[in-house]
Amino acid sequence: MELIRGEVDLPPGHTGCVVTIGTYDGLHLGHQALIARLRSHAARLLQPAVMLTFEPMPREFLSPEDPPARLTTFRERWRILSTAALDYLWLLRFGEALRNLSAEDFAQLLMRRLRPSVVVVGHDFRFARKGEATAAALAAAGERLGFAVDVVPAVTVAGERVSSSGVRAALAAADFARAERWLGRPYSMRGRVIGGKRLGRDLGFPTANLALGRRRAPVAGIFAVQVHGVAGAALPGVASLGTRPTIGGGEALLEAHLFDFSDDLYGREIEVEFAAKLRDEQCFATLEALTAQMHRDAADARRILNA
Repeated sequence: MELIRGEVDLPPGHTGCVVTIGTYDGLHLGHQALIARLRSHAARLLQPAVMLTFEPMPREFLSPEDPPARLTTFRERWRILSTAALDYLWLLRFGEALRNLSAEDFAQLLMRRLRPSVVVVGHDFRFARKGEATAAALAAAGERLGFAVDVVPAVTVAGERVSSSGVRAALAAADFARAERWLGRPYSMRGRVIGGKRLGRDLGFPTANLALGRRRAPVAGIFAVQVHGVAGAALPGVASLGTRPTIGGGEALLEAHLFDFSDDLYGREIEVEFAAKLRDEQCFATLEALTAQMHRDAADARRILNA
């Protein structure tokens, strides 16, 4: 899969394609149905399969003070999509220019840059100025410009429509089983281990720390976790995702303590899979009280994970 950034003149091999459009946050079962339809059309037409997506997510740009929780960073989406057999991922920066495109201008942009044969979108697709580029509007433009629009219906699980907002709600409620059913995989966060203050090591709980940066996480608290990317198999542990109020922390951080493991992981890329929530984050009066609770959390996580 090749990454193309920005609105550039694409080489000839990139045009004459089948394209799907969306933020694809989480890459849940509904998204996977869209990708399957995209690949089906691409195979039938012997044309490249292209995904057009955006950074930041449109809702992050439109509501910077209260953005939606992120299910996946761009790097996490790229990793998941690496097995999706796409040919190209076209990444556009979402800003005022894209926000203010009319439906016609957006369709013209697609035609000018990609010359698609088929555009695959979800039933709830909306884009361009005031969301006027609906699936129906895009199909009408396609009739004039020479591309077809295939609208994929909603995917349901147990009678409920799968959506990114639904996955966020499940994670906020610590319903990891439901989130896994809708995602088609366990929920996890991935990143490169950064250095910390080593307070956890001093307290007997060394942690691998992942910075969240500007990402608003869909979960918070203390969790039983499985950590991938350290050994051949996932390693059990306990993790905290929050602002560490006991020690005056401010920036959100994911800290994972791996049971019976003491090697240095700085600079390693790991994946933290959330198994169960143990409790909300608390502010303790002393480090001794915090340490006592950490021991209880570790015991609870070991019991849940049979570790």
